[in-house]
Amino acid sequence: MLMIRLQRRGKIRQATFRLVVGEKKSKLKGEQLEELGWFDSNQNKSSFNKERILHWMSKGAKLSPTVNNLLIGSKIIEGKKIAVHKQPKKGEEAKAAEAPKEAAPAAEAPKAE
Repeated sequence: MLMIRLQRRGKIRQATFRLVVGEKKSKLKGEQLEELGWFDSNQNKSSFNKERILHWMSKGAKLSPTVNNLLIGSKIIEGKKIAVHKQPKKGEEAKAAEAPKEAAPAAEAPKAE
């Protein structure tokens, strides 16, 4: 399956990204089919080739969630943005919910006088 995603470039702490299309299972650092634009996260600047992006999407290429949000923000495509932030695991949610319940009874225990 084809995927449109960001390929990191630049120095340490000076990240710039290329928008590339390639096979989903191929290594991101490896050779990609085509470069579709660039994005500089430090200066919040970007340049995308709208015609080629729409061409690859018509051929069946899927967008990564971050690329989807970038293209919606730059008005190349329309739709809702996707929540990209890290979701907590189910096991961590259960532990977080139980932790305050266990700590509360210990605080309410009467003091011995």
